Amino acid sequence: MNKIKQTINWGIIGCGNVCEVKSGPAFRKVPNSQLVAVMRRDLVKAQDYASRHGVAKFYADAQQLIDDPQVNAIYIATPPSSHEEYALRAIAAGKPAYIEKPLSIDAPSTRRILQASERAGVKVSGAYYRRRLPLFEKVKALITEGCLGNVSLISIRLHLPANTDRIAQTETNWRIDPEVSGGGLFHDLAPHMLDIIYWIFGRPLDCRGRSLNQANLSAAPDFTALDAVFAGGIFLGGTWSFHVHPRSREDSCTIYGERGQLTFSFFETNPLQINTDTRQESLAFRNPEHIQMNMIRDVVRYFRGEGENPCSLEDALVSMELMDAVGKP
Repeated sequence: MNKIKQTINWGIIGCGNVCEVKSGPAFRKVPNSQLVAVMRRDLVKAQDYASRHGVAKFYADAQQLIDDPQVNAIYIATPPSSHEEYALRAIAAGKPAYIEKPLSIDAPSTRRILQASERAGVKVSGAYYRRRLPLFEKVKALITEGCLGNVSLISIRLHLPANTDRIAQTETNWRIDPEVSGGGLFHDLAPHMLDIIYWIFGRPLDCRGRSLNQANLSAAPDFTALDAVFAGGIFLGGTWSFHVHPRSREDSCTIYGERGQLTFSFFETNPLQINTDTRQESLAFRNPEHIQMNMIRDVVRYFRGEGENPCSLEDALVSMELMDAVGKP
């Protein structure tokens, strides 16, 4: 696949909430990278973002941004239902793309982006940025080093109240519209979690699940259960509930092995708890100011031919397939 020898000049499609702190400023702070253009369907809001963040160009039309000769890479930060359309347009223009999670609305859509990328020889990366956060790098290192010995069980619990502050609020609240998000809050939060498990333990050998709409507060399911089996007989059992009482809130993952266990949170800033035969320790980690910064740094290196893809479309497809396995309520 082609590489970009000069500075990566980014154009953002969808400069909404996620671009304010989590990602947008990082494009100007990593080496060999600049943010030169942004797009939002509301031109006034696009101009406002550009003005506040020192971006020279702003558009209300995505194709105009893609066709801008100064832009040589595209960050797609729109809701999932439009990821495929914009990814295919970027690929057709020969411009590499960095796509927000979930990679698209379902696994078949993700496969179409992958196939287009391969045919055109255009690089694409998924924004599964938790792979580059210190906590998860440490968890993977501990597992790889054999801290737990043979792992047998992974238990995930993400239980949040209906009005959770874990979700960015938007005018349309699209995250609980299955036609736009793909399936509600599970599709918004679980991709990070399932990707980390895959990143550490590899592709699952089998998976099954179900989703329910227990509280009927929206058209989206609010409860999901997922089981999977990984090589070595490792069993994953997870539940995601988005209508629990505030006092029942829980964000935990425990990995059990023959020598003990590791416990951590995916979204809360709780310390990593190490409890084994030889080590009892609590480790705290600090995320970058712009949480995607480390991932964007490595994506820039990949686009320039200076490193491997930090999250390939093949990788992103695995979490999409796991999510699709839960079906519809």
